[in-house]
Amino acid sequence: MARPAAFPSHGLLAGMLLTLAACGAPPGQQAASGNDGAAPDATSGAISASGGAPAPDPAPANVTPAPDPAAQSEAAAPLACSADIGVAAAERLARTCRNVSPATRPPCNVANSCAIMQDEIARSCALFDGKGDPMDGCGPDPKGMAAAADVVKRYYAALNARDYGTAWAQWGNDGPPDQTMERFRAGFADTRSTQVTIGRMEPGDAGAGSVYQTVPVKVDAVLKDGTRQRFVGRYVVRRVNDVDGASADQRRWHIDSAQLKPVG
Repeated sequence: MARPAAFPSHGLLAGMLLTLAACGAPPGQQAASGNDGAAPDATSGAISASGGAPAPDPAPANVTPAPDPAAQSEAAAPLACSADIGVAAAERLARTCRNVSPATRPPCNVANSCAIMQDEIARSCALFDGKGDPMDGCGPDPKGMAAAADVVKRYYAALNARDYGTAWAQWGNDGPPDQTMERFRAGFADTRSTQVTIGRMEPGDAGAGSVYQTVPVKVDAVLKDGTRQRFVGRYVVRRVNDVDGASADQRRWHIDSAQLKPVG
């Protein structure tokens, strides 16, 4: 079962034909405006008219109120790194990000998700040519097994932070195979969270100008209704060999395929 794409909204088990995912749901439609822009009454749900006129009758009980766009926007926003791991730890990560990033405006800000800063660090460290010591913050081997496993960890960290753009990027610039961003994101609607555990890794293989690294995983998922699901399997991550003309995106590890199966 190669190259899963995204779990559908009805649960993770059926989604094994697609990509393992975390929480999130597409944003809803804007709520309709009230009578002359007046706010809903907090106790009755009625709309207060301007000028002291009596409020109209409340909506029938069987009518579903329109969603609150402000609440939906907040729910859909990625989790800030400072809220995820604490301000001090997030500041340290941001400093490392700024230290290694060659971008003129890198995304090294504690208001962003931790995953996007980790992704920028990985992108920058992929420029290391193997000569001398890597930059501080890049680890002893930016292209070794640990860096390959970090792609899978970062994928789940991004999903749990609702940072679907960064999760998408772990599959490469074009995202998961045969997926639109909308479908990718919508596949997470019924999943609250996931936790990935990396298994014992063996040295990868090189071939056809690329290096492939297998990353064994165990995944524990919790659906929004509290149902727990477990999966075992592997991800295969790939990077282009260090050849002249290869870009930073080509030299960095990214997810190439996944094989996962449910376990009891």
